Amino acid sequence: MSLQTSFEELQGKVAIITGASSGLGWATALALAAAGVCIVATARRVERLGALQAVLAGRCAFIAGDAADPKVAEAAVALALREFGRIDILVNNAGLGNYKALVDTTVEEYDELMNSNMRSSFLFTRAVAPHLIARRGGSVVFISSVAGLAGAANETVYSASKFAQVGFAQAVDEELRPYGIKVCALCPGGIKTEFAVGRGRKAEDVAKSPMMEACDVADAVVFACMQPANVRVPQMTVRHMGARK
Repeated sequence: MSLQTSFEELQGKVAIITGASSGLGWATALALAAAGVCIVATARRVERLGALQAVLAGRCAFIAGDAADPKVAEAAVALALREFGRIDILVNNAGLGNYKALVDTTVEEYDELMNSNMRSSFLFTRAVAPHLIARRGGSVVFISSVAGLAGAANETVYSASKFAQVGFAQAVDEELRPYGIKVCALCPGGIKTEFAVGRGRKAEDVAKSPMMEACDVADAVVFACMQPANVRVPQMTVRHMGARK
């Protein structure tokens, strides 16, 4: 199958993207829309979602809310079905970072990270799965991290949440693959976004770093979603050229 044919197969499909108001979520919405996919975007910042909808005129609907709220997941599914009549792709992108020493991490910060990174993935996957099962196909992409593959100092809780996401993705893959549903755990390294700025990262350090651009990682999401029927990408690591390994 040629690359052009693969893009053509995405035409008319519908994707729900969490955390779509900025960074990788925003870039993924643009990349999938460019491949012909209609977008249902969700995030907390309604004004940013409105701006995304304006950019993707006629190809985007949105709902504002916390991805860790089960009502938001249910509402996003209902919106996709009402506006576009189907669901083909889920991108679990919502998440937070917080890079600090274990002894300085509060219980509240632990709960915040687990809710944002793992609970949101559980809620949206649970809400979307019945519709993919009924269609006997589709893709679920989890935006995890290289921190979900190897732990690092000052990333204890963040790493734990991302390891949980990778394990959850692997289990969901085993459960949904018999229905023709593809599950991918995408594990990128550092990306030049506002992610974790003020939570262990400084904007100026991110700007001058060799980290990847969000659009480059978004292309990896599209790649995972456009594979032919009998091909899946269960896990993918994407790193910048300055990474040690």
